[in-house]
Amino acid sequence: MGSEQTEYAREAEVPIEAIQAVDPEVAAKLPPETVVLSITAHGLSFWTRTARIDVQQNGRRKAYFLKTSFGELGRAMMSSEHRCMIKLRAAAPQLVPEPIGWGSYTGVGMSDVHFLLCEFRSLTGEVPAAEPFAAEIAGLHRATAYGSEDVGGSAGRFGSDVPTFHGNVRVEHGWSDSWEGYFARTTRALLELEQETRGPNEEIRKIMTPFFEKVIPRLLRPLETGGRSIRPSLIHGDLWHGNATTDAETGAPVIFDAASFYAHNEYELGVWRQPWNNINEPYRTEYHKHFPKSPPEADFDDRNLLYAIRVNVLDSILYKDDPSYREM
Repeated sequence: MGSEQTEYAREAEVPIEAIQAVDPEVAAKLPPETVVLSITAHGLSFWTRTARIDVQQNGRRKAYFLKTSFGELGRAMMSSEHRCMIKLRAAAPQLVPEPIGWGSYTGVGMSDVHFLLCEFRSLTGEVPAAEPFAAEIAGLHRATAYGSEDVGGSAGRFGSDVPTFHGNVRVEHGWSDSWEGYFARTTRALLELEQETRGPNEEIRKIMTPFFEKVIPRLLRPLETGGRSIRPSLIHGDLWHGNATTDAETGAPVIFDAASFYAHNEYELGVWRQPWNNINEPYRTEYHKHFPKSPPEADFDDRNLLYAIRVNVLDSILYKDDPSYREM
């Protein structure tokens, strides 16, 4: 995936000046009487530039994390991530850095630069251990499915009123009363976008009819029929090892770069099936110690494969010049 990601990073490059000085709009998001000490490039992020801002507040030093993007697409990406992170933070504050705000630069020549400002956490860069990480993710899913607070306005529905981004690919969700309805509607739209982005593929076209008329109903309808039901969980939405690490001070798991929506909790585990993801089978095993498989349990592996296929479709759109994604 490396060469493809490098190519896409070049396509949407943010001016380096965006992280060489603190824009007035960024400064306005900081608490009153904050004194900015420095801004330095920090971390690697595709399609964006990121930095650490060190400040002094009431005689104490503090740091913030700044992500910048470019153009109208970048503006939508920052807005979406901010709203997703707010929802996750409300449900699992120990797991998610606090989002401070987002907006657009007002400095000279910088009107096309947009930003997301968050709490800074020192991170190890290492993937969290399976047991604590899986427990935290399962806790997030259970809390938002069965807790009393609806942090995302789900009202028992699947989807979201916030468009999310898979890399720089926009995903429209909307709301559906059933998981099967949501999954079929949005996956069809993604497959159509994949065909539009890469060009027509007759083999994929031929399997779309049985896929939507037979496979999806066979695997998802039993979740919500025959006396069975599932409740929507707020999920991260793109939980691969590049979006999760460990807090260097506490040793606790941390997640970021959210693309959240309300889904069947097991959908989160679709990307954990991918061969390139370091969050993989041991994490799925640990997860189910805290959130059991949905009945019918015998369908779990096939459902997981179905969810992984949708991840492949998203990646096929994102890395449109890499033929391997159509071969997975």
